[in-house]
Amino acid sequence: MNINKVRSFCRYFRVIAGLSFVAVAVMTGNAWFYLGIVPIIAGLVNFCPLCIITKKCAI
Repeated sequence: MNINKVRSFCRYFRVIAGLSFVAVAVMTGNAWFYLGIVPIIAGLVNFCPLCIITKKCAI
């Protein structure tokens, strides 16, 4: 299992979801939505932190 590779769909989904969370944080002022930075980074560096925990990302 190579955890450094993430399917391209998952990468785009993570970046888009992260950007939407950060946009909600900016609009509402709720600081919890700034955690959207985590999926943005995961999508950009092509690394899935949940693959280590769940071991379900067998590519």
